[in-house]
Amino acid sequence: MSSLDQDQRPHPSCRDKTTVSSDSSDARELAKLPLQGLKLASHAVLEEAQQRGRLKCTKCGGSRMFFCYTCCSLVGVTLQEIPLIKLPLKIDIIKHPNETDGKSTAIHAKILAPGDVTIYTYPCIPDFNKDEVVLVFPGPGAVSVQDMMQCLHDQTDSKSHYTSEEPCVKRLKSEEIEGVTHNAENPESGTPDEAKGLESRVFPLQRVVFIDSTWNQTNKISTDERLQDLLRVELKMRKTCFWRRQKGKPDTYLATIEAIYYFLKDFHEHCLAQEYNGEYDNLLFFYSYLHSVVNRAKTKENA
Repeated sequence: MSSLDQDQRPHPSCRDKTTVSSDSSDARELAKLPLQGLKLASHAVLEEAQQRGRLKCTKCGGSRMFFCYTCCSLVGVTLQEIPLIKLPLKIDIIKHPNETDGKSTAIHAKILAPGDVTIYTYPCIPDFNKDEVVLVFPGPGAVSVQDMMQCLHDQTDSKSHYTSEEPCVKRLKSEEIEGVTHNAENPESGTPDEAKGLESRVFPLQRVVFIDSTWNQTNKISTDERLQDLLRVELKMRKTCFWRRQKGKPDTYLATIEAIYYFLKDFHEHCLAQEYNGEYDNLLFFYSYLHSVVNRAKTKENA
């Protein structure tokens, strides 16, 4: 798999900001810290698949490990052996046509949350209702996840002032609410009032858009007129652990799967107002394993 090639290096931000000891064991432990404490399914299946080596994708014939990034299908492992995740929102990923498939982490989200993630190749962009969609991308005017819902509400309220009729409110369907909380009809899962409170917190957000490309290629997509009216959200306090460092870019520029994971974690805590208990940690199932593989290779190389 191309994620295991020779140019991989763990990003410096994966190390603790305190002085790193010259002792290789200390450095190795510090390098692991950012992804510690995750509630992940066992990596045993990936370790076994790695031992077997690359296999041919049954669809395209390409030599792959774990999954085929061209066909979005598993290779050498089965659906029953990996975690599948239900997300509280739909995720749309706009992929740059020149982005190397084997270097992209967007495929991780599609494989692990197939019912909630869609990948489009630019210039293909779906029609978005700006009142129900946000674009996760840094820049002027971008707001935090904490402020996002209020901005969407204000945007909707402002729009309603210019209409003579009562605005048509699109709320979450019951099956979508079930993805974030238990059914309110279950006596052990809360009251109908709590379910209504959840809806009010989530409304009007329905979809979240991410751009998948190198940071030097993002301008073409981010400035597309079809995305200009979307509220932009920035994950300002997160730092990447991606091993493919992009020269000259700050460590707050996240890999696609990192951005999706951190957005959903913040959404869960700040918008749903629920304690986070690792509900989306398995989005990093492949990413965390590859991160450990790269770190082990780096440690061995420097030994």
